[in-house]
Amino acid sequence: MAVVASAPGKVLMTGGYLVLERKNAGIVLSTNARFYAIVKPLHEEIIPESWAWGWADVKLISPQMDRETMYKLSLKNLKLQSVSSSESRNPFVEYAVEYAIAAAHATFDKDKKDMLQKLLLKGLDITILGCNEFYSYRNQIEARGLPLTPESLASLPPFTSITFNAEDSIGENQKPEVAKTGLGSSAAMTTAVVASLLHYLGVVSLSSFSEDQSHGRKDDSDLDIVHVIAQTAHCIAQGKVGSGFDVSSAVFGSQRYVRFSPEVLSSAQNAGMATPLTEVIYDVLKAKWDQ
Repeated sequence: MAVVASAPGKVLMTGGYLVLERKNAGIVLSTNARFYAIVKPLHEEIIPESWAWGWADVKLISPQMDRETMYKLSLKNLKLQSVSSSESRNPFVEYAVEYAIAAAHATFDKDKKDMLQKLLLKGLDITILGCNEFYSYRNQIEARGLPLTPESLASLPPFTSITFNAEDSIGENQKPEVAKTGLGSSAAMTTAVVASLLHYLGVVSLSSFSEDQSHGRKDDSDLDIVHVIAQTAHCIAQGKVGSGFDVSSAVFGSQRYVRFSPEVLSSAQNAGMATPLTEVIYDVLKAKWDQ
């Protein structure tokens, strides 16, 4: 069974760098541009030898980038090892996968961990897609002879490829154009991957927006878990604790934002290679997120 989760982009209306200090608040709006993550089993059945190997297969597909990356996931330390070229690696997705799986290990009892092991041994097939609004398609629009207007952007097919390369006079390909529009693509992508994996693995049970509207959402604890894991993965991937408003809006939507205390991520930032990842994520989940 496939799980699809999405997360919106953001626009910070007020606050700027001021939100880095907790006494200051900012206003952030979520957008209708969204990132989608689709998670499903990579194999229909468990490969018998995989029990002895202690590794699970993970495939990451980014159709818009025309990239497919294969990983081996260690079932002992929950770390990913790429078996593809380094150029196709995405640290935001890698940390999202590792931390989401570690969250399952950190919160499950023995019976659930046994079920988790069997689920992981079937492998993970992850596809990520971002709405066109996250990227600049200037070259494609001009190549079609269209004006640079929102209407021209809307005329492009959904999830248009962003690997539009033009061959120069000597036949060498230019690097793929990945110009972004500043809507928080990495945060939305990280959040979508975390949300889809946490739901797929059974850590949280996320409902659709229509279900929330019809039944009324009373418990945000599942969204809190998504936020903690996505925020941690995003901060570690970018190498610093940023303002965090982009991930927060990707999880909770438009809001008046006050930054969390950076100390809640100290265990993740200071963890050594010998520290089990499950312990790191357990500490992060139990920290007081005073947002």
